[in-house]
Amino acid sequence: MDKKNNIILIGFMGVGKGTIARALVKATDYFAIDTDDLIESVENKKIKKIFKEEGEPYFRSLEKKCALWLEKNVDNTIISTGGGFFRQENIHSIGKVIYLESSFEGILNRIHSSPNAKVKLKKRPLLSNLEEAKTIYEQRIEDYEKVADITVDVENKSLDDIIKDILGNI
Repeated sequence: MDKKNNIILIGFMGVGKGTIARALVKATDYFAIDTDDLIESVENKKIKKIFKEEGEPYFRSLEKKCALWLEKNVDNTIISTGGGFFRQENIHSIGKVIYLESSFEGILNRIHSSPNAKVKLKKRPLLSNLEEAKTIYEQRIEDYEKVADITVDVENKSLDDIIKDILGNI
């Protein structure tokens, strides 16, 4: 199968995948979808509720189903992903993987300085326990780097600079 002409944004929760995807849509002729939004739509439940009611293994099976669907059906699209989506075995068949890199502190600063910080924090139950969140962050960094075709440092950069950076790399 030919490699798809998709751009997949990976990185830790709160790094700005959704925001960057929307900005890329404005700068290109691409469309954008979010894997968590797709899963919520199919299940008619918020991710938080899926985790609580069905557990993480069930959620990961939904991510796998989503990844297989993307590989088969989606092209010329910016795909923002949930924090653990990078583990999908077929991720490179879906498109070019871009790791949005930031320090843990940088991610927290970004979330806290956003106009809707309370909403963003509420959507991320994991961030209610910062110690646990930082442990997961540290476990994932190396994996994000291994999976990525391109790494883009997003810390303390304007959205315009990040978009220029991404477009310059693809």
